[in-house]
Amino acid sequence: MCGIVGYVGSQSALEIVTAGLKRLEYRGYDSAGVAVLADGGLAAAKKAGKLVNLEKELTERPLPTGNTGIGHTRWATHGGPTDANAHPHLDNAGRVAVVHNGIIENFAGLRAELEERGHELASETDTEVVAHLLAEEFSATADLAEAMRLVCRRLEGAFTLVAVHADEPDVVVGARRNSPLVVGVGEGEAFLASDVAAFIAHTRSAIELGQDQVVELRRDGVTVTGFDGRPAQVRSYRVDWDAAAAEKGGYDYFMLKEIAEQPKAVADTLLGRIDAAGSLTLDEVRISAFELREVDKVVIVACGTAFHAGLIAKYAIEHWTRIPCEVELASEFRYRDPILDQQTLVIAISQSGETMDTLMALRHAREQGARVLAICNTNGSTIPRESDAVLYTHAGPEVAVASTKAFLTQLVACYLVALYLGQVRGTKWGDEIHAVVRDLAKIGGEVERVLETMEPVRELARSLAHKNTVLFLGRHVGYPVALEGALKLKELAYMHAEGFAAGELKHGPIALIEDDLPVVVVVPSPRGRSVLHDKIVSNMQEIRARGARTIVIAEEGDEAVVPYADHLIRIPATPTLLQPLVATVPLQVFACELATARGNEVDQPRNLAKSVTVE
Repeated sequence: MCGIVGYVGSQSALEIVTAGLKRLEYRGYDSAGVAVLADGGLAAAKKAGKLVNLEKELTERPLPTGNTGIGHTRWATHGGPTDANAHPHLDNAGRVAVVHNGIIENFAGLRAELEERGHELASETDTEVVAHLLAEEFSATADLAEAMRLVCRRLEGAFTLVAVHADEPDVVVGARRNSPLVVGVGEGEAFLASDVAAFIAHTRSAIELGQDQVVELRRDGVTVTGFDGRPAQVRSYRVDWDAAAAEKGGYDYFMLKEIAEQPKAVADTLLGRIDAAGSLTLDEVRISAFELREVDKVVIVACGTAFHAGLIAKYAIEHWTRIPCEVELASEFRYRDPILDQQTLVIAISQSGETMDTLMALRHAREQGARVLAICNTNGSTIPRESDAVLYTHAGPEVAVASTKAFLTQLVACYLVALYLGQVRGTKWGDEIHAVVRDLAKIGGEVERVLETMEPVRELARSLAHKNTVLFLGRHVGYPVALEGALKLKELAYMHAEGFAAGELKHGPIALIEDDLPVVVVVPSPRGRSVLHDKIVSNMQEIRARGARTIVIAEEGDEAVVPYADHLIRIPATPTLLQPLVATVPLQVFACELATARGNEVDQPRNLAKSVTVE
């Protein structure tokens, strides 16, 4: 959710921090602030609203130039989006500054203790108590890293904290528990951020921080310990994309750029998946073939768009492996006492690798003895680190809040996992697996073809900008596609949009049909699944008879749908299970263009954040 940046080095900290915050705007926020150490003191500025408000404040009231600083973009949790509640928060003496992501669950008791000792707190936030606690501990230890360790041992909840102290002008200290924080290491400088995008313009060398760790940044090095003060083992890695990958590249919106990048993202996710022996491989596997052969149930946990990818994966896993597969909303998973054991494989899908609901579902699964396989786009994030196996999607940075290329690459990854299970368990022959992989390899080109034909879809979206409701229907793997299409309209156009299994139409949803109501129909291929195709054509006849305007997505050569389509969107013919990879793309374009026509902010929809790192 919130964005954090910290810097120590020889450059202007204010320039580094504000530029980093701009790169993190996609995460969603409602206030911003910075703090700089200079001239033996600490100076801060913060404003509600977008970064432009903070920039105006800094122009009117410049901060002194310093080489150590921190910054934050906040998404309001405790206390509204006001200047007073914006970060950084300072102690009463103005010597400590703190920024924070997450929620400190025991802040009320800590605040009461501080007030009893004479501290005056100026905000409604849980974060401010940390600044005051750090001030107390620093007065006793004269060591900001030690003060942070002492404070963290008192905190309950999920949090990332970054702090500076005027008495240690060349030090930035950070801490993490259940919330993302990554270190960037440069020449004579170091960075802290909630996302590598914040510092990628300066260094590609990164260090992943583990659970319950404190990091101390100085110009000449980085020190990492546990909350208990013991030295911690860390892993360094190199970021495999550059600053240009996070820029818009001439597109009006990041979402448009990311939609256009999908052919390459799909191809990149497939790269290197067949080894020299001709076998399918994942990125990291710490589950033996014997254990995988013993699996008697697969459970997929995910949220939002990733959940829809999981729903599609269920069809492939059950078809290719004959293992029963359940798909669960991660936010509900651990609260319903799911039945898990050592023969259960849990697949956790998360673009960021930091989705809190999914992380907590993963931990619950492991506590019950289940094995966990992660599908993720972010190297070094928490979910892959805590899993027994990983398949990275290699989609590159996805900045727009509404997921597009992450969804398609998650689908590809799900198919690969299903094939891998089939390979290990002997339910798919090698030539069968290679045939599917070859079909997947063609998908990038098919997506490119779809993108080249989208102008009529954009025109249609503009013509429907005045509508209040759009419904979506699908069968088989087209049903999750319908759900995803509806979600995109909700996220971007702020419209009432619902996705339904077409077979359920007469069990209630048909009552919603009225004159000129747009209904998007995702049509299964007439090849192989002809019964489903005939049934959905019947659905189209039923809703048109009641006045609906049908927007039909059907493969090339399907002429049976023509008489019942008010608007026909053609997609390439693909194998049935792979159709979502091409059928989803027009719905992404449709939602993006409709939102633009309604004057909405496409990359940062209201009330949404890119990565939900609190429950």
